[in-house]
Amino acid sequence: MIKVCSVEEVPKGSSVSADIDGTEIAIVHAEDDNFYAIYDQCSHAEVPLSEGEVDGCTLECWLHGSRFDLRTGEPTGLPATEPVPVFTVEVRDGEVFVSLTPSNGVTPS
Repeated sequence: MIKVCSVEEVPKGSSVSADIDGTEIAIVHAEDDNFYAIYDQCSHAEVPLSEGEVDGCTLECWLHGSRFDLRTGEPTGLPATEPVPVFTVEVRDGEVFVSLTPSNGVTPS
């Protein structure tokens, strides 16, 4: 697990982008009060998901409106049809840690 940021850096309902050893990850503080890590690139249009809007446990791509489930990486709306990698997150002592091994078996492209 790699320490990425403090919980204060990611207010509830928002996301931040982090470069972890060359992999762009969006750290999301979802509305269920959990933290999630998802590959920071839409599988449809190669734009940063971290610039999108958090809605419940989904993150919306700002360009075409595809939403991705933060727990599974699966798209929940078109035009995206391919999942994006998601990563295991642990919160310890007010810090957010991320594993770079995709928890859903999808490899970053």
